[in-house]
Amino acid sequence: MTTEWIIRLVQCVVLVLAQVLFLNHVHLFDMAIPLIYVYFAVSFRRGTPQWAALLSSFFLGLVIDIFSNTPGLAAGSMTLIALVQPYYLELFVPRDSADNFEVSLMSLGFTKFFLFTSSLILLYCLVFFGLESFSFFNVVSWLGHALASALVTSLLILAIESVRSR
Repeated sequence: MTTEWIIRLVQCVVLVLAQVLFLNHVHLFDMAIPLIYVYFAVSFRRGTPQWAALLSSFFLGLVIDIFSNTPGLAAGSMTLIALVQPYYLELFVPRDSADNFEVSLMSLGFTKFFLFTSSLILLYCLVFFGLESFSFFNVVSWLGHALASALVTSLLILAIESVRSR
């Protein structure tokens, strides 16, 4: 169990560094921002204690907020995703699967993995950009940012998972 937590800590550090050093400066068509750190909250195992998932996702979001100058946006959105993820995962995994079922492209299959991750990422982006704009005055812009960022992030996570599964 301790090696898994060390691997998760290294994954967390790598995702934060990738986001802060590179991906925060990528704005595709001035709409889409790849938010790769969401992969951390999406990929929790089935038996992960809820308090551990919530705390680690909150602190990861807090670190992203500190370095990205988005006060509380990532922390709140990541905590929501960590809260929803285990209940949402139950819709995609077989009932007779192990308690420590790992969320990956190999274990879920392409279709289920894509639907699972992209819908959680879409929820994250809707909440994140909704909190960022803090109004629904320009709904088209809000939806554009959320959908484009969710699409780019989903494709990036699929690319990472396809490399990781080999």
